Amino acid sequence: HAVHNGIVANLTTGFPGYDNLLPKSAATIAEILRQNGYNTAMFGKHHNAPEHHVSAAGPFDLWPTGLGFEYFFGFMAAETNQFTPALYRGITPLPPREGPGFESRVLDEVLADDAILWLHNQQAAAPGKPFFLYYATGTAQAPLQAPADWIARFEGRFDSGWDRMRTDIVARQKKQGIVPRDTVNTPRPEGIPAWKDLSPDQRRINARFMEVYAGMLAHQDHQFGRLLDELERMGLAENTLVVFIEGDNGASAEGGLHGSMNPMSNFANGTREDEQAILARLGEIGGPQSVPNWGYGWAWATNAPLRLTKSYASHLGGTRNGMVLSWPSRIRSRGIRPQFSHVTDIAPTILEAVGIEAPEVVNGVAQQPMDGIDLAYTFDAPKAPERHRLQYFEMLGNRALYADGWLASTTPASEPWDATRSTRSPADYDWELYDLRRDFSQARDLAAREPAKLAELQALFLAEAKRNQVLPLDNRLSMDRFLAASSQLRRSRTHTYWGPGISVPSVSAAPILNRSFTISAEIETPTAATEESGAAVPAANGVVVALGSRFGGWSFHVEDGIPVAWMAASQLEGDQSRVAATSGLPAGRSVLTYQFVSDGGVNAGGELVIRIDGREVGRGRIARTISKLPEMTDTFDVGFDADTPVSDAHAPPGRFDAELLRVDVTLD
Repeated sequence: HAVHNGIVANLTTGFPGYDNLLPKSAATIAEILRQNGYNTAMFGKHHNAPEHHVSAAGPFDLWPTGLGFEYFFGFMAAETNQFTPALYRGITPLPPREGPGFESRVLDEVLADDAILWLHNQQAAAPGKPFFLYYATGTAQAPLQAPADWIARFEGRFDSGWDRMRTDIVARQKKQGIVPRDTVNTPRPEGIPAWKDLSPDQRRINARFMEVYAGMLAHQDHQFGRLLDELERMGLAENTLVVFIEGDNGASAEGGLHGSMNPMSNFANGTREDEQAILARLGEIGGPQSVPNWGYGWAWATNAPLRLTKSYASHLGGTRNGMVLSWPSRIRSRGIRPQFSHVTDIAPTILEAVGIEAPEVVNGVAQQPMDGIDLAYTFDAPKAPERHRLQYFEMLGNRALYADGWLASTTPASEPWDATRSTRSPADYDWELYDLRRDFSQARDLAAREPAKLAELQALFLAEAKRNQVLPLDNRLSMDRFLAASSQLRRSRTHTYWGPGISVPSVSAAPILNRSFTISAEIETPTAATEESGAAVPAANGVVVALGSRFGGWSFHVEDGIPVAWMAASQLEGDQSRVAATSGLPAGRSVLTYQFVSDGGVNAGGELVIRIDGREVGRGRIARTISKLPEMTDTFDVGFDADTPVSDAHAPPGRFDAELLRVDVTLD
């Protein structure tokens, strides 16, 4: 919040703590190290720029290359498809990976390859020069995807279910000393069914989701291991500080009760996956034909022994992650450190390790105080007194305050598995109180027994909230907020695209979802062949305009000269609509028009008319449309279909082989 990033960039609001505009007074660790002689590179996920900044128009100062990273290779969103990722090198989008074979070489492997190659080149050019390599995979954020052979390694491993798995995890944690021996394994919430109460089909479905998650996580670990092995082979491992943090805040409970092959579509587009539909495509979960996330039970089980999940800043199940620090030449005493630490401690730890003081001025801008403390005090003193003694937490109105072993937490208005989401104001949330020194897992609420301590921590939270721009509290998590945050620059009624090869992030493109519109394309069709009669046969194939993917999107394309409109409301069988013309494009110059008239309403269907030079050549029904694209890196593409295709009518990327001179989109 103090650096304006109190919420993910998809839910930006205008308040200072939530506008996602990192101020110049908060130089990144990459910028500080770069100015002190380090080469800096970032690989993987960058979800720190407002959505409307992510286009060819910029601005680019909140991209990695504007934040101190000399090199960037990765994606600019919360998530991307592992099989057809939307990637950038620097600020340049990379062309889609064409042809077969990428199913067995997913994004995590490509990231590791690129990081290793960068390291080789950096050390070849300047042997021994220090480097800062920031490596953030998309794993295990949805979509849960992995090579088939890695998923197969875990077949049958989770048939015993989430209750047994959570019990076994806690037993191992206690045996290894990761949690205290007296830690309580907090009970399964009422909204999550016992594994024994599931039907055989439900068990099969849920077991498959966990097999995919495990395969993805193991595959990621293997790729990160390759990078560590290369440091060893190059003789760099001994004096390299590695900070490894595994997790996505807490485990994600965003896939519904039994998991989903397309959870965003379920949330926003009214898609309904029944058990039989999932069973029919069970083998596709984890592959390129699904963008899945697991169900509530596994999120609960893998957060053992903690309560709640990702997006709940009030409870440790939504904030606590595993961290490993390795620095062989400096850290002699191995083992677990019990001191409380927070992500704000990482930058001070790095600066202390390399002997650089936090600068007072960077690029002519006075710097605000850097929060956090360095963790070097624990390197050789595993039981040293704790130094990070106070820390606030807040996300979407759920909040907490840690102080000297105590944790005050708001009771969420609703939990992920609740049938209905409460609309209570965050000001009305109840509070809980825990003594983490004796209760690692927040199992015993002491609020009623210790009202004075609770009041003390509540007052401390309010002070921290005022100091760090946490106020006002905002617990909205609805489609209205998503759509408002993503439509800041799309006020024009007509959008013009001058030729093929244009790819615009959906947030900056013509907003044709859930409304009426007209797409008009000027086309020059060559003469490809001559019939025996001597008549010219025009040749045209490929995508004119596409928005989204097979998991949700529009495709306006030409099949052997015949214009076609295709709406994929989801990837489920029968949830697509196709309207085709009855005659083809003529040779020479023509204007191809697609006009969609919505019935009105959310995800409504409508009538689609296709015209060539003003003459109607096709008309048909679109059964239903969508309100939001399921894949966060989806784009509006002209003359091709980037990344995950909307239609399989053409081999990706479906480049249009006639001359596409201009496309106009008019919003009706």
